[in-house]
Amino acid sequence: MNVLLWILAGLLAAFFLAAGLTKVSQSKEKLGENPNMAWTKDFSAGTLKLIGTAELLGAIGLILPAVLDIAPVLVPLAAVGLAVIMAAAIVTHGRRKEFKVIPLNAVILVLAVVVAIFRFGPNSF
Repeated sequence: MNVLLWILAGLLAAFFLAAGLTKVSQSKEKLGENPNMAWTKDFSAGTLKLIGTAELLGAIGLILPAVLDIAPVLVPLAAVGLAVIMAAAIVTHGRRKEFKVIPLNAVILVLAVVVAIFRFGPNSF
């Protein structure tokens, strides 16, 4: 089970690292040009940078504390934070009637919750 949790955490970290870097490194206008990122038009540039930073910190928090064995309790806390971001993404896309992306958000939400539950509980560090 530990190996599976490491794989899930690695996949989540890679996904959120890419998503966070995209939001932090590109302007709001550039993000809005992408049809999959049309939702960014509803948020300020500062809010988008905040979301991207939270995703980056979550990605780092899924891996680094466990690898360095420094405050490994941060791993499930990062997973909870990323689950909250995904829940908010589902709400945002639902309000905008962008139903095509909700299944992907839901899968990522479930994976983050699985990592959080098992890292808080039976497979903690």
